[in-house]
Amino acid sequence: MTVASSPPSRLPLRDIEGTQPKPRTREKRERDGGGRGDGALAALFIAPAMLGFLVFLLWPTLRGIYLSFTRFNLLTPAEWVGLDNYRRMVNDPIFWDSLKVTVEYVFINIGVQTVSALAIAVLLQRLTQSAVLRGIVLTPYLMSNVVAGIVWLWMLDTQLGIGNEIIAGLGFDRIPFLADETWAIPTIALINVWRHVGYTALLLFAGLQAIPNDMYEAARVDGASEWRMFSRITMPLLRPVLAVVLIMTVIGSFQVFDTVAVTTNGGPANATNVLQFYIYGSAFGRFQFGYASAMSVALLVVLSAITILQYRLTRAGQTDLG
Repeated sequence: MTVASSPPSRLPLRDIEGTQPKPRTREKRERDGGGRGDGALAALFIAPAMLGFLVFLLWPTLRGIYLSFTRFNLLTPAEWVGLDNYRRMVNDPIFWDSLKVTVEYVFINIGVQTVSALAIAVLLQRLTQSAVLRGIVLTPYLMSNVVAGIVWLWMLDTQLGIGNEIIAGLGFDRIPFLADETWAIPTIALINVWRHVGYTALLLFAGLQAIPNDMYEAARVDGASEWRMFSRITMPLLRPVLAVVLIMTVIGSFQVFDTVAVTTNGGPANATNVLQFYIYGSAFGRFQFGYASAMSVALLVVLSAITILQYRLTRAGQTDLG
């Protein structure tokens, strides 16, 4: 005779579930203090950059805005003069001449540098992607502006420079590149183009790398020429990167100083007296820190307006890549 065994007792589902530990949700972990450690670590990493921003950018900016409304020469306390420095700036012919010289430099530098950098980037992307060649293109950027200016000052010297030696050897008259009012600003602009074009080209090259090759292959199948692919594919899809590069180069061009300081010192006859050099001379040459601060604030306003206008006109925050 067989004895039927009783089925094992089954615990209620709620009892079984009650014996299993439930995973803590993110909110519960944060309530329990689990997120505090991550927040503290993030604050620790951000602190050096934030300290540098506050000490070397925000505070000098606020201090400069304040000094622009004062008369200050380092020897006496700042004296509040209201808008006098700005009235002087509006009526100062040297200020407007410096602004004109700066704008001339910006147009030459931006025009030549952007076209040259774009051509180099396209050649690097379409013909060769050699890392060695990219390193060679970037080499001038590794040199400081001061060193680059001194080297080109020697090379373009009217009497002893190798540039004028070659020109004289070809039977032409020597050219005072940095000593002539007509040649000085274009020469300084081309010196800075030589130094920065490699870096700008690599930025554009990085943007070209983001364009899918399938688009070029489809265009070739349809019989599109290289120029048509450049104008209809490359330029529209490169627009966001090109817009950011233009904004960066325009801001940097308006702040040109060191190349002028080591090559022409603002001469000849103020032909290269760019705005940054005039601000520097007013502050540290004539100790007119209030007036120099007013010009700096004016430059800040001009650059902010140009940047906002560029950003909107070029639609830098939008992309045509789907």
